[in-house]
Amino acid sequence: MLDAVVVGAGPNGLTAAVELARRGFSVAVFEAKETVGGGARTEELTLPGFRHDPCSAAHPLGINSPAFRALPLERHGLEWLQPELPMAHPFPDGTAAVLARSVAETAASFGPRDAGTYRRLVAPFLDKWDTLAKDFMSLPATALPRDPVTLARFGLVGLPPSTWLLRRFREERAKGLFAGLVAHVMAPLGGFATSAVGLVFALAAHARGWPVARGGSQAISDALAGLLTEHGGTVHTDYEVKRLDDLPPARAYVFDTSPTALARIADLGRTYENYRYGPGVFKIDYALDGPVPWTAREARLAGTVQIGPTSADIGTALHAASRGGHAPEAPFLITVQPGVVDPTRAPEGKQVFWAYGHVPHGFTGDLTDAIERQLERFAPGFRDRVLARATAGPPELAVRNANYVGGDIATGSVAGLQLLLRPKLSLFPYATPHPAVFLCSSATPPGPGVHGMSGHNAAKAVWRHLRRT
Repeated sequence: MLDAVVVGAGPNGLTAAVELARRGFSVAVFEAKETVGGGARTEELTLPGFRHDPCSAAHPLGINSPAFRALPLERHGLEWLQPELPMAHPFPDGTAAVLARSVAETAASFGPRDAGTYRRLVAPFLDKWDTLAKDFMSLPATALPRDPVTLARFGLVGLPPSTWLLRRFREERAKGLFAGLVAHVMAPLGGFATSAVGLVFALAAHARGWPVARGGSQAISDALAGLLTEHGGTVHTDYEVKRLDDLPPARAYVFDTSPTALARIADLGRTYENYRYGPGVFKIDYALDGPVPWTAREARLAGTVQIGPTSADIGTALHAASRGGHAPEAPFLITVQPGVVDPTRAPEGKQVFWAYGHVPHGFTGDLTDAIERQLERFAPGFRDRVLARATAGPPELAVRNANYVGGDIATGSVAGLQLLLRPKLSLFPYATPHPAVFLCSSATPPGPGVHGMSGHNAAKAVWRHLRRT
C-alpha cells in the first residue's frame, strides 16, 4: 500500500508529492493529460519551433515562493531569466509607467506627485519581504506568524479594497499600473483585500523580479517531477481518475483538482456546493515575425505588459467580466513576451507572445478582434507581425485543464471573502469530510498562481495524518 496518491500533476500536486516523498513516504502521482504541468506547460500551439505557454508564463510568485526556494529545482533544469523590466504599463501618448526591480525607478515613472507616496507605501515591507511572504503564503498554518507585527501592518494596508488605496495617488500613471496589478487575479477593484493583491505583485517584483523560465513554464513542472523521481516517487500520465476506486490503495489521497471535481470523484456529496467560480479569460498565443512594435520604449524591454490603460478603464472591464453577459468592449489585457529574454522560445528573429482578456464565466464568443484592437492602440502594426495565432476561450481552456471551470484560471472566484477563505470557511481548508482525502489545488490558500504553496501547505496536513495513522 502506498502512503499517498496525488491526483493531478500541476505545480501544487507535484509540490505536495515532493514534500511527502522527501520525508520518506511512498508517493505516486496520476495525471489525466499526456504530460505533467497543469497550468505550467509549454507546447507548440501555432507553428513548429514556436514554444508557447498555454497558461502561465511570467512567474513573480514562483521565484518568490518559499516552497520552490527550499527545493533544489535548478539541479533539475529550472533556470529563471529576468527581463530588463519586470512589467510595463503603456499609455496612449507613447509613455509608460513601469514596475522595475528598483523602487526608485518605479516611483520615478509615476511622476513627482506620486513618487513619494509609492516609496512610503512599499518601504515598511521591503526589508521583511521573505518573512512576510512565508507568513501570508503559509496561512492558515498551525505555526504562529514569524513576524506578527509586520503581518498585521500589511493587513491594515492590504485588507481594504484597492479603490481605497488608489485614492492615495494623484495621477493616472500610478493608479493605472496599480489597478492592473490587482486585475491579475480577476477580482473587481472594490473587492475585499484587493489592495493586498497589488502590493504582493509589486513587492515580489522589487524582491526578485517577474522572470520567465528558460524554455517555457514546462521547465518548472519538469523540475518538480524530476525531484519527485529522485526521491522515489512515481508519475503516471494519461490516467484519468473518475472515482477513488480507479486509484491504488493508499493511506492518503491528495487532489490537485477543483473542489467540485473532488466531490464527484470522492463521493463527498454537497460539501462544496457553495463554492463559487469566477470570470474566465480569452487567451491568444501568437507566433510573430519579430518583436511586438510597442510605441513605448519601456514596453519593448518588459517581460509583462499590462494594457488598460486607466484605472477607470480597468475597473469597467473587470465589472463587465464579473457581472456576466457580454464581454468587455475594451478588455483589460495581460500580455507576456518571453522572447525579450529567452531566445529559445522561437526561431531566430521570431517571437512568441500571448495576451488574454477577462470575459464572463463560460463565455462562448470570440474576443480576438477586441483584443487586437487594444494591442494596435499601443503597438501600431501589430497585426502585420502575426504569422499564426491559437485562440482559447473558456470552453477550450476547460478542455485543456479541467480545473479551469468556465474558463476560470484561478480555480475559483477570488472576489470577496473567497480570496482568503477557500474553498470554504474552515480552520483546516486542505482536509475534507473523508479523513484520508485532501485538497491541494489553487482552490485552497494561498490561492491562484504558480508557486506550489497550496501543495506545500496541504502536504503538512497529509504528513500529520500519516504520522497519526
